[in-house]
Amino acid sequence: MRRPKKYQSGEATFYISRKQALKRLQLTLNDFRRLCIIKGIYPREPKHRRRAQKGSSDIKILYHAKDIKFLLHEPIVWSLRNYKIFAKKTGRDRAIRDFRNLKRRLELFPQLKLDHVVKERYPTFIDAIKDLDDCLTLLFLFSTFPSIHLIPREQSSLCRRLTIEFLHYVIAAKAIRKVFISIKGYYFQADIKGHKVTWIVPHYYPFKPHSKSEVDFKVMSIFVEFYTIMLGFVNFRLYHQINLAYPPQFPSNMLQDSAETLSNEHSFVSDRIAALNFDLLRTDNSSIQEEEENEIDMELLETDTDNATRMAKYKKDSQSVKKLKSLFKGLKFFINREVPREPLVILIRSFGGRVSWEKSIFPGATYDENDETITHHIVDRPSLSKQYISRDYIQPQWVFDCVNRRELLPTNKYFIGAVLPPHLSPFVDPKRDAYVPPEEKALRDPSLIETHEPTDEESEAEDEKPENVDEQLESLFQQESAEIGETMSDENNENEEEDDEDDEEDKEKKREKEKKQMAVQSGKVHKENKRALKKIEIEEHRLKARMVKPRHRNLFRKLIRDKQSKEKEEWLLKKKRRVHDQKIKTERKQKRKEMKKKLLADKQS
Repeated sequence: MRRPKKYQSGEATFYISRKQALKRLQLTLNDFRRLCIIKGIYPREPKHRRRAQKGSSDIKILYHAKDIKFLLHEPIVWSLRNYKIFAKKTGRDRAIRDFRNLKRRLELFPQLKLDHVVKERYPTFIDAIKDLDDCLTLLFLFSTFPSIHLIPREQSSLCRRLTIEFLHYVIAAKAIRKVFISIKGYYFQADIKGHKVTWIVPHYYPFKPHSKSEVDFKVMSIFVEFYTIMLGFVNFRLYHQINLAYPPQFPSNMLQDSAETLSNEHSFVSDRIAALNFDLLRTDNSSIQEEEENEIDMELLETDTDNATRMAKYKKDSQSVKKLKSLFKGLKFFINREVPREPLVILIRSFGGRVSWEKSIFPGATYDENDETITHHIVDRPSLSKQYISRDYIQPQWVFDCVNRRELLPTNKYFIGAVLPPHLSPFVDPKRDAYVPPEEKALRDPSLIETHEPTDEESEAEDEKPENVDEQLESLFQQESAEIGETMSDENNENEEEDDEDDEEDKEKKREKEKKQMAVQSGKVHKENKRALKKIEIEEHRLKARMVKPRHRNLFRKLIRDKQSKEKEEWLLKKKRRVHDQKIKTERKQKRKEMKKKLLADKQS
């Protein structure tokens, strides 16, 4: 048997460099990058780089050899080669001014089809739903872009149409479970076929072009090219499962890319929001029957005694979800002009409410501001000139907090000009080891919620401790010890009468000893020596480090670094909170002093 030569077997044959892959596929770097993004192939990191690179110490971009062999049989490779041939032939026709032949070639422009790639990467429908997070986030981002050099208006219009279709499914299925406002945008989480899908809807700002070094729009547009095909498949399947007609039919004045909407970014965004406030055509009302069947199934499952606790938990969750789906049922909202409308329209319509805005400024309004049946008016300004008594004037955060708490919260904390309560993220783990703010603790444990905020006099009274606290505690302890001693002596007397006369002396001695032992003494404050505790902790850490094996030392150091970073982060957050609370306290005291000065000045005058 012939002995194999060096680098002809093992790890050296598992990897191939990018340069060798380009040579084998006969593609340019841009085409190869596009092909890898569409097919989902990415560079790999070998375990032993020198062996994988056949002894070379340079850092190269490596791929699995079997992935490159897989690309050799891909039909997209021939489409990319046809693009190159097409460019050469059309360039030649332009050079010799053969416009007749050029027109014929342009009609036969090669099309790149990605349907088979979507089916190949996602064999089942659930696989596609699991991978929707990045897809939706990127398409929502591109739907807000204007027409620039690398992003044509057709691509952003397609992203806008697909995202509106998906949002209409979310509204019709009432699938939203969580929402959060952040600097990046609005986080939404929906329950689709039992899987949680999270995406971000960005804030709408006027677009500012970035330099090429900051954002590579060309690579992002390749991802968008694949994700648009994928979301089209998903939307088609989702619509048919809840008996909605696909593609959805919107009114003739909505989502029409005319010269006015393409040139005016404001009207482009307004059409998108107006399309969300429109009910889609449903084939039949079988979804109502499905909900009733699900409720019956839950009742039947309760008879199973083996899984009684689990079924009780499932029933509780299903009841909370059912309550959430009809959270805003019967409520009518009116959005003021300064409020961002898109996230509010999604939330209000998803939970059974109705929403409108000013007809004269934005299209898609369903009723006017002077409608007496409006229950909530959403305003984001310190004051409003004209107000109606029949409705509540609230700030936009009320809608988001109600969805996260799954109940209609009292509106008195969200009135116009009121200082809003903290907007807590529902995506964090409540049982985490990191710093938890007191507001979140109060939400988890209702007993910690204060019925009223302490006034300045109460807070000062808490700060100033009385002088005779120790004396009062000592007197209380003495009274308790006397009462306990009396009760114990009565019990011992009863026992002595029942026993024999010979053991009376022994029992008296025992009783005296018990009295001394049972005497209650005043407690003393034990101060912990922080230095001694720190020394003990350092010594324990040294002992742990000595017991770690040499091969596990790097892992041990990494764990210690992670622990230290978490402790530092928690300490910084606590310090930040202390500074914030101290600032509020000083401001409150300053206001109280100013009020006292004013009152004194008024009395003197």
